[in-house]
Amino acid sequence: MRNFFQLLINEQIKLYIRKSTWIMYILIAALILGLALLANFGVENSGTYQASQDDNWRQALQDENAEMQKEMEQDEMMQGIHTSQIEKNNYYLENDIQPAPYDAWQFVMENKFLLSFVSLLTIIVAAGIVANEFKWGTIKLLLIRPITRTKILASKYVSVLLFALFTLLFVLILSWIIGALFFGVNGINPHIVLNQNEGYAYVSVIEQIIEGYGIKLVTLVMMATFAFMISAIFRQSSLAIGIAIFLMLSGNAIIGFFSDYDWAKYILFANTNMDQYMNGSPMFEGMSLGFSITVLAVYYVIFLVVTWVFFTKRDVAGH
Repeated sequence: MRNFFQLLINEQIKLYIRKSTWIMYILIAALILGLALLANFGVENSGTYQASQDDNWRQALQDENAEMQKEMEQDEMMQGIHTSQIEKNNYYLENDIQPAPYDAWQFVMENKFLLSFVSLLTIIVAAGIVANEFKWGTIKLLLIRPITRTKILASKYVSVLLFALFTLLFVLILSWIIGALFFGVNGINPHIVLNQNEGYAYVSVIEQIIEGYGIKLVTLVMMATFAFMISAIFRQSSLAIGIAIFLMLSGNAIIGFFSDYDWAKYILFANTNMDQYMNGSPMFEGMSLGFSITVLAVYYVIFLVVTWVFFTKRDVAGH
């Protein structure tokens, strides 16, 4: 076990001394800062958030509804824009809930979409972590050591998962810090009104963060494992990265192409999107949360077994 942890530490050092890794984090930080600037502009020009800080918030919401209603009467194109906001304002009024001003927690909640970018970066890392050993000719230096190939492979895979986890936490923590600087913090566990399956509901922002980031984590782990398998099969990191990213970006198109077939529900990408169960609208009839978890578990095992077979059985003597 000591050898495994030493291998793991070495993999983390090799990963984080690369300039490319730090460039990835700089890009994420720049994205979060840019999103904060955009959100700050939106908050400054939002009547709803300004009204939430007013003692006469009820009157402010009623005035806002009246103004939007007037705009809808003058321009039918505004109906799609204002209808949902009017319904939301009415929920506040009917349930005597004062709108909470936009804060760091809401900024973190909205930034969950950045985990798609984290998945992309994790694919790049996972697709190269094994293939680059062959590319750089360092694979023999690893295999001549008195350590099993299984431990070497496991240390690389766990290193990929740690990178994914650390990057996810980086997005979450930096979003909160930047959000706190721009918008402040409304308590430890603020609540907001969101449109859910049954209509608008008063929900905990932290619960939404845990749910949203947790759902994205499923896709993150599956795509990282898939890219890791490709890295073990092919000796070229560019090919591994290209295949993994292509399949990730074309997942919805693949599902749509085979949507007329019943077996399409077994496609990997039809099951990685757990939002379909949160929204109450599975892609295919017969799909359920338990079904998708089972399908993903089977794919996960297959990915790991194929990775292990290719890495442990490959002859590198002539490389």
